[in-house]
Amino acid sequence: MLRLTWVQPEDLIGHELRQARLDGRNPSAVAARWRAAGGCEAPSRAGSSARPASPYLRLLAKDLLDELADLPSPSAEQEPTDLDQIKALCPGWPAPRPAPVSPARLEAAWLGRAAGCLLGKPVEKLPLTGIRLLARAVGNWPPTAYFTARGVPADLLAAHPWNRRSAPTSLAENIDGMPEDDDLNHPLLGLLLLQRHGRAFTTADVARLWLDELPAGRAFTAERVAYRNLLCGLEPPHTARHRNPFREWIGALIRADVHGWTNPGDPAAAAAQAHRDATLTHTANGVYAAMFAAALIATAATGAHDVHACLRAGLAVVPPGSRLAAAVRHAVHLAGTHTDFDTVVDALHALHSPTHHWVHAVPNTALIAAALTHADGDFTGSVSRAVSGGWDTDSNGATAGSVAGLLAGSPAALPEHWTAPLKNRLATSVGGFDGTGFDTLAHLTHREATRPCPSPS
Repeated sequence: MLRLTWVQPEDLIGHELRQARLDGRNPSAVAARWRAAGGCEAPSRAGSSARPASPYLRLLAKDLLDELADLPSPSAEQEPTDLDQIKALCPGWPAPRPAPVSPARLEAAWLGRAAGCLLGKPVEKLPLTGIRLLARAVGNWPPTAYFTARGVPADLLAAHPWNRRSAPTSLAENIDGMPEDDDLNHPLLGLLLLQRHGRAFTTADVARLWLDELPAGRAFTAERVAYRNLLCGLEPPHTARHRNPFREWIGALIRADVHGWTNPGDPAAAAAQAHRDATLTHTANGVYAAMFAAALIATAATGAHDVHACLRAGLAVVPPGSRLAAAVRHAVHLAGTHTDFDTVVDALHALHSPTHHWVHAVPNTALIAAALTHADGDFTGSVSRAVSGGWDTDSNGATAGSVAGLLAGSPAALPEHWTAPLKNRLATSVGGFDGTGFDTLAHLTHREATRPCPSPS
């Protein structure tokens, strides 16, 4: 039986009910009607429930999704999506200080993103307890090398199985180059976007590129819903809002790196680019996460700032009264208070896990900030901490690896046990890039970073 993930109405309604509670809407009446009709909760880990809903429940789910969208949100003023309104709420909006970035630094960023992603792939979707037990069983906690099944007791593997799609390519004994992952596909699409349209691209340009180059099966959560909305004739920014309960999840953040890489020293321009990209699929805190990452990376790309200054630059483009800003500030404070990072992670999970899905942007962005802070920008420390915190392990490892790679400055500064298994080779379904080396990607990215940029129309 084909169960299409992330778009079936009966699977979306539970996520929208949770999102409504997060942004202050009152969904209790809608939730009661859904439960009374026999509706189920949203799948906790997968993208679809095990069985299809009846035609009646599916129609009801569509109606209720639209009804939830009409509920007033008290957080709207403090959490706008419009860029001018975001800027108006940010008193420290950064001034541009453009700086050069070398191909070597960009190569370290690409490699760092790949290595961090690869570390997190086999434990994606596992609960925090399972990640800790698997790593401790072979003396790799906190994880300072890729995960391995060698030496892990069979009963432990049965209780906490690796991610089934990633284990064949992402455990230490199986790695043969960088396998395909959406956390690398999206930076490649971002590079294609800049090659075709330059840094003055529009959100509509992003949409057209996706329809041309992104297989629908390689898009997930908010991206898949927006893709569906495009095919139904909706245009941005409505693609981000229509029956899209994932609009504050992590998808826009994983697309942000290329916008930071190509605006070294100009976090505001990086954030504006990330905003135009993100609003195809996301709103409010989902957009802020992308802007935060882009500004953070743009600052790190100069090589002139430590990780703490880079994180402050990221926060400067996020409305200070937003949930994302509060979560990042809290995470940075925790990381600066506790010497044991497991204590930091436990506190973050205690705060966020009861209310947020494991792919939501708010807890994951907070974890990335905590990992970078606690590791003081060190590469191994950053990717290890980001992945050890659970939730969206491969995405968090990728972003932390990108930042720490930039701070390291060159491929030679990254530990070889992380980079050698990548074999300077990336697998992808994005056309024209399969098998490309990270050195080539760095030169292509450098070309876009140095191309003159007209103002967007």
